[in-house]
Amino acid sequence: MSTDLASILQRVPACHNRADIKTTFLSGGITNQNYRVDIGNDTFVLRIGGAKTELLGIDRASEYAATQAAAKIGIAPEVVDFVLPEGYLLARFIRGREIPLDEMRETRTLREVAQTLKKIHALAPIRATFSPFQMVRDYDRLAREHGVKNFPENYAWLRERMDEIEMAFARQTITPALCHNDLLNGNFLRDDNNQIRILDWEYAGMGDLFFDLANFSAHHELNDAQILELLGAYFDNPLPKHFARLKLMQCMSDFREALWGVLQQGISELDFDFTGYANQFFEKLTARFKDARYTEWIELVR
Repeated sequence: MSTDLASILQRVPACHNRADIKTTFLSGGITNQNYRVDIGNDTFVLRIGGAKTELLGIDRASEYAATQAAAKIGIAPEVVDFVLPEGYLLARFIRGREIPLDEMRETRTLREVAQTLKKIHALAPIRATFSPFQMVRDYDRLAREHGVKNFPENYAWLRERMDEIEMAFARQTITPALCHNDLLNGNFLRDDNNQIRILDWEYAGMGDLFFDLANFSAHHELNDAQILELLGAYFDNPLPKHFARLKLMQCMSDFREALWGVLQQGISELDFDFTGYANQFFEKLTARFKDARYTEWIELVR
């Protein structure tokens, strides 16, 4: 155990004066450092926030609040401690298994995910807010301030399309709901009771529920039939405008992800190909904007 990690754990009451602490680094994260912490017969996960993650729009107090709220309804891991002032989070380890992409796309799982998201969206408000439009603007500004110049040739055109979507959405306001906003496949587990659990709430905030539906759909590469199944499980009677709003929010999910990769090129200390990551999502975004139905979706959400 490193000296820094040991000193952090000594600030956690559950670890005081314990000689039976074992720590294991959990690989796979590209923002934070995560450790499995075994103390006797108990197992936890300690999240240590990455460098300058506040520039990514992460508020650790809001992450704590959202995780606590979702834990109370059996979706997020139980929070054991929140170490201030840094905002390190110690949560109970969830024993379970990852959910393969093919299984996530099955009708049964899509229905489970829809009902899980409905429960999250019904939770009480927290302080943090989330707008993919504002996040793109903020990431753009901060990336340039940190010397990043790696923007695609069609970037101005992409921003014009983003503005078009934002203006269309402004015609019909949506009541903000507590959203997770980072529904990567790696953030889902099936626990030992076969229940879906969701990890990593650092981007949670009050926002548009369609972003969660779109973010999940984009990251799991759902086809249109699967998206309609998801919407059918979420809404009693999904309308064409619901499908249109989700498809346009998929654009914003990819745009947020691409700009996240651009900003990370200027601020991250991790050894990861953020340029390749950003370019991958810029390509997906361009393809979405070139969908022949794009104009129809804009008209429907207006």
